[in-house]
Amino acid sequence: MSASQVMDPYPSVLHKDENIAKGVELVMEHRYRNIPVVDDNGCYQGIFGVNCLLRLVLPKAVLLERGLTTVPFVSDTLRDLRLRLKEVEDKPVTFCMSHEAPVVAPGTPLVETLLLLYHARTSLPVVDPDSGCLVGVISYWDVGAKILEQEI
Repeated sequence: MSASQVMDPYPSVLHKDENIAKGVELVMEHRYRNIPVVDDNGCYQGIFGVNCLLRLVLPKAVLLERGLTTVPFVSDTLRDLRLRLKEVEDKPVTFCMSHEAPVVAPGTPLVETLLLLYHARTSLPVVDPDSGCLVGVISYWDVGAKILEQEI
């Protein structure tokens, strides 16, 4: 068994030229933690996700490399956070995209894939190693459904 047997071959994706507002819309509508970003050819570019969205709305001072670890004195409101998000909504999703998310190839062995899913704690893009194109995504839900379909 391999990654291709537990992946969703038709995942939701964002195009690299779509804006952050579209990414926020997909995240909120479907409760996604991460969404793969692809180019015009469907090739994988990176991941747009909720961690980046949090980074965009937090005050910059709390995100400094050697910054504060607690901020009980900061009294930002939800409106303040919304205003920060509004400032970047028209930027492309690549402005808020991670290249650090692990990926798997369709032929990655199943147990290796599950171990990576366990350690990554997020969905895994499945990328064709020859073309670099996204061919699917593996989520906890995909794996759970496949396991539960099996007869004992």
